[in-house]
Amino acid sequence: MKLQMVWLALALIAIKANAAAQGKNTTIPALIVFGDSIMDTGNNNNLPTLLKCNFPPYGKDFPGGSATGRFSDGRVPSDLIAEKLGLAKTLPAYMNPNLKPEDLLKGVTFASGGTGYDPLTAQIMSVISVWDQLTYFKEYISKIKKHFGEEKAKDIVENSFFLVVSSSNDLAHTYLARALRYDRTSYANFLADAAVKFVRELHKLGARKIGVFSAVPVGCVPLQRTVFGGFLTRGCNQPLNTMAKQFNSRLSPALDSLDKELDGVILYIDVYDTLFDMIQHPKKYGCCGKGSLTISYLCNSLNPFTCSNSSAYIFWDTYHPTERAYQIIVDSLLDKYLSKIY
Repeated sequence: MKLQMVWLALALIAIKANAAAQGKNTTIPALIVFGDSIMDTGNNNNLPTLLKCNFPPYGKDFPGGSATGRFSDGRVPSDLIAEKLGLAKTLPAYMNPNLKPEDLLKGVTFASGGTGYDPLTAQIMSVISVWDQLTYFKEYISKIKKHFGEEKAKDIVENSFFLVVSSSNDLAHTYLARALRYDRTSYANFLADAAVKFVRELHKLGARKIGVFSAVPVGCVPLQRTVFGGFLTRGCNQPLNTMAKQFNSRLSPALDSLDKELDGVILYIDVYDTLFDMIQHPKKYGCCGKGSLTISYLCNSLNPFTCSNSSAYIFWDTYHPTERAYQIIVDSLLDKYLSKIY
């Protein structure tokens, strides 16, 4: 009987040890984000660019009512996903000059509003290209090693969740500058191939849990509907949405193949359908400037059409959703995808 009790105790110890080991392996220590204004939490604030939003009414629903450089009324997906992962309620911008070493431990966003997969996009807008964001990521890891040691840096690189979110600025703006070289289909394919290349480079740097957002229905944002959708109907810019769908149709199978080829997890995260459905079936949409032509410096505290209840709307300015809309998207999608990275 005593011998049986000993074996039972040993078995329980082994089970607990195994569970602890598995728990360690499945912990997400940080969220690391690359991309554009959807994920930017203030990286453009000190850049010589017009694409800034560190002034009212941006941030009116952010804690404290501060205009932090987020292109929304409040928090953006990088913040909401960090909260969903149990890391923090907000994710700091890497370019924030006031960051302390300990602020880096839960992750950062390198995202820069106005950028894209096409290097020309960042050049035109004077912002940080996704490729330069990779360079900053290397610097970030060096800082982690310096302040917290090699093991901590290794844990962050291997076990953090990496998100890549871009393509809207390429599709909506830079394509026009590339039209002599590409038609709409070939340019969308060029962008998708660039996204895959970016993921490969990120994987080479050690990332093993990578999620890549699809293109959104950028032809349906208020600015596109106002300019290209017809004066009375304000329909979506269908050629632009077709480009976004082409980008997605090339990116999705390419990432699936990459997931099979490389170790770790590489996810294609489809946000197109969710946002399209929200846009097509809202009670109201468009907030700052009522969804006409206001963005960045045109959306300011002097604008008389800034709405008081932004949570009732899908869009905050003519390109960017409200925090409430972002929350709906994050809640509807991440439960589906996060289970795959644990």
